[in-house]
Amino acid sequence: MSRVNTSDVPNPRAAANGGPALFRLVRFWSRRWTNQPLTTSTPDGDTRRVQNIQVVEAVAAARDEATVTTVAEQLGLDHSGASRMVRDAVAAGHLHRGESNQDRRRVALRLTDDGRQLLTASHDWQRRCFDQLTATWDDTDRRRFAAYLQRLADETLD
Repeated sequence: MSRVNTSDVPNPRAAANGGPALFRLVRFWSRRWTNQPLTTSTPDGDTRRVQNIQVVEAVAAARDEATVTTVAEQLGLDHSGASRMVRDAVAAGHLHRGESNQDRRRVALRLTDDGRQLLTASHDWQRRCFDQLTATWDDTDRRRFAAYLQRLADETLD
């Protein structure tokens, strides 16, 4: 594996290969995250935990009240798949289903204390992964890469 010195003059080829490199990483991590389908009706324990983390992340990321529709949109699922995942997260104690403050006909999803703990633990694990993956990089490169990742996520997800 070659090491890239980001202080060098930018290489136009490196930018052209940014997309394929990004998707290689996405494929790599998605296979390690879980290799079972997210919409299975009877997920095993590991898959269920991953699904619970995804639901908790989606609820936490909601700008407004979170609903099953919010979770479906955030995760790119149909409503029934998101509903099953929400049901499992509620049963696991990560979410509370309650009355919407905006529309009494809707059900709002809120994180429980357990859900907030799961979210914190997930983010801590993500930080440890980043630290391990970039452990051989100098501090300036690590900070710069982290800032670029954050910028990409902010611009893509907003």
